[in-house]
Amino acid sequence: MLSEAFAGGNSIFHRLDPRLRIVFATLFSFLLAVSKSFPTMAAGLGLSMAMIWLSQIPLKKALKRLAVINGFNLVLFVLLPITFEGTPLFCIGPADGSVQGVILAAQITLKSNAILLAFLSLVTTMTIATLGNALNRIHMPEKIVYLMLLAYRYVFVLEQEYLRLATAIKVRGFEPKTNLHTYRTYAYLFGMLLVRATARADRVYQSMLCRGFKGRFYCIHGFSFSGLDRIGSVVLALILIVLGSMEWLNPMPFNVMNF
Repeated sequence: MLSEAFAGGNSIFHRLDPRLRIVFATLFSFLLAVSKSFPTMAAGLGLSMAMIWLSQIPLKKALKRLAVINGFNLVLFVLLPITFEGTPLFCIGPADGSVQGVILAAQITLKSNAILLAFLSLVTTMTIATLGNALNRIHMPEKIVYLMLLAYRYVFVLEQEYLRLATAIKVRGFEPKTNLHTYRTYAYLFGMLLVRATARADRVYQSMLCRGFKGRFYCIHGFSFSGLDRIGSVVLALILIVLGSMEWLNPMPFNVMNF
């Protein structure tokens, strides 16, 4: 199940305006994504680690989330050197591993870890309801925001429905095997899940109409910029300016293509 494990803290990031956090996380991630300079990537990763510390997220939980993406990064360190043409660095049988492939894998690793840590410290420290409200206040399309909120609310219902159906077929003696009967049973299972999800969605929509829903959610609590938010916006803007200066004012960016 999805959870809001980091939303209940009292760190400096928990007290910052959610709109500010979302905007900074987006700009920070975009800047790192287009970066080609190793110093910029390393600085971004260092800043993300500092933000994790400031947000008071338990290190063990953060490392568990990093383990997922770094498992994929390990695969890139194996595949990219032997599929990316360039200066040979090592040899694995008939395949040569290139320096450029290793560099590209290292860049992806630095970027992905920095971006994930930034979102952990800035975005996961707010509830889904707060996230949806903040996205709406920064003029994200309302339909996308409502789709996200409703999907989060009812994904648990779909999970419970799936578990009931899966339990029902197990009670009837179903044992999955590699045969046509198993494939047909799973097809029926997911088909029935889709039918029940559609019926549930229609009932939810009708109940919302009965409660006066007119295509828009209204929030009682608004956002206002405090003194801490003003200081935070200046600091975060300076971070973006420094990272941008390191990237685009650096006369010799460490680029894979010109290595």
